[in-house]
Amino acid sequence: MNSRRRRAHGLLLLALAVLCTALAVSMSAQVKTETTTTAGQSTQEVTVERGEVVLVQGNDLVVKMEDGTIRHFPNVSESARINVDGQQLGIHDLKPGMKLQRTITITSTPKTITTVQTVTGKVWHVTPPSSVILTLEDGTNQKFRIPKGQKFNVDGQETDAWGLRKGMKVSATKIVEVPTVEVEHQRQVSGTMPPPPPPPPVDQPILVAAAAPEPAPAAPAELPKTGSLMPLVGLLGSLSLLTSFALRVIRTTF
Repeated sequence: MNSRRRRAHGLLLLALAVLCTALAVSMSAQVKTETTTTAGQSTQEVTVERGEVVLVQGNDLVVKMEDGTIRHFPNVSESARINVDGQQLGIHDLKPGMKLQRTITITSTPKTITTVQTVTGKVWHVTPPSSVILTLEDGTNQKFRIPKGQKFNVDGQETDAWGLRKGMKVSATKIVEVPTVEVEHQRQVSGTMPPPPPPPPVDQPILVAAAAPEPAPAAPAELPKTGSLMPLVGLLGSLSLLTSFALRVIRTTF
């Protein structure tokens, strides 16, 4: 018994789902909606920023801008590429002293999204000026909210909600225009290598300091080659004779 109830309940749910789907399809078929987009004249705003690389640490970049301010660009993407002298360099290829230039182009395009809804049916009930119930072509009734200022076409003539009567075949068109602006950002970064240090001028002599030589040690004094020890020996002999003579004189006297 319980199984039969469950089966009947399941079939009822399935039938309701099919019915809801059919009603949704029929209602969507009765109310036609068309959406178009119209683009206007685009405008561009170009901004150029210049600076010099101060520090590259990991994926962090520090740049000194033209006005002297220091800007920190954290977590630069590994896929980011900079055109430096014709080479595509990544964040880890940048060196201090490189000149960078970033060009930002902002393109603004005004657009108008127009939505047109059209419905046709017979008036079943009307509550002016807020709502109307129409009997659609498939025989179903559907309630519609009447926008302010909405006009209805009845046999080729326009009327508002107050002119509607039960049984009238009406056609109504609702047009909604929504202005919007589409903004596109485009960034392009280029750079140049720092210039190499200038070489010295060719015609300018290069001064090389030479160490002064140390003075030679003085040679020891030597006697002249003509000198001899004989005069010294004679002098010593004379002194010995005088000493012995003096001793004899002293003995004879005392």
